[in-house]
Amino acid sequence: MYFKNNISLKKQLKNLLLITISIALFSCEDVVDIDVSTEEPRLVIEASLDWEKGTIGNEQTVKISMSTPYYDTTPNPVSGALVKVTNETNGSTYIFNDQEDGSYTISDFEPFINHTYSLEVSYDNEIYIAEETLLSVPEFNRIEQSFDGGFNDEALEVTYYFDDPPNIENYYLSSFQEVGTLFQNLEGMSDEFTDGNEMFNFYEKDDDNGDDDDNFKPGDVVNISLYGISEQYYNFMRILIEQYDAGGDPFSSIAAEIRGNCINPTNPENYAYGYFRVTEVVRATYTFE
Repeated sequence: MYFKNNISLKKQLKNLLLITISIALFSCEDVVDIDVSTEEPRLVIEASLDWEKGTIGNEQTVKISMSTPYYDTTPNPVSGALVKVTNETNGSTYIFNDQEDGSYTISDFEPFINHTYSLEVSYDNEIYIAEETLLSVPEFNRIEQSFDGGFNDEALEVTYYFDDPPNIENYYLSSFQEVGTLFQNLEGMSDEFTDGNEMFNFYEKDDDNGDDDDNFKPGDVVNISLYGISEQYYNFMRILIEQYDAGGDPFSSIAAEIRGNCINPTNPENYAYGYFRVTEVVRATYTFE
């Protein structure tokens, strides 16, 4: 009798536990509405004038849009703006054509190393300006694959090498993007401790879930880009990348608004998001063997 009663009691406790868990799981399905603070839409200027080595660099595009609320994923392109770039070193002026889809294009831009360029965007009775200098970038010496240069000695990585020009402060933006993926792996680089030496950077896919299938395999293709950038843009990207990498980390610092170099000289509080950069870039495509 004691044995039977004990089994019956265990069954009752088990059923009670299942009911409790079911209630807890059901309660987790309640929708929680979180109020996200909003502000008035702000102009967003994506003006990356990149001169790829081996090309004329005459075709360039500037994209302009308005910022949107956090949960709104619909693009908000801006048409009707006037976009002008001026070479402050030789006085040449370039007027970009409105394609009425948020993009502004030109086919006769002239890039010159170490020339300073200014951007002027006029929209809705406001003027936004920015300035950058076009800096050079070295060629790749070689690109290699291996297992011993990354964090996981069982995972393939790709590494590129280049010679840093001596006696000059140089800053670089490195980009790796696997063909077929949407996101780039970006990293800012400085020659503070490597001036005049051969520098390198490598890319090994993250293996956070421990799945070897996520590692690179023969036949995978990666697009590689190296940009010569200004110190100001290096600092901007370094903060931006740090905040992106800290996403979801409960111990990271609170993300702050990052301002680019597009200012409004007559109404400083109505500045624009985005950045005006003018760079030389070297690109390569690597296929794993």
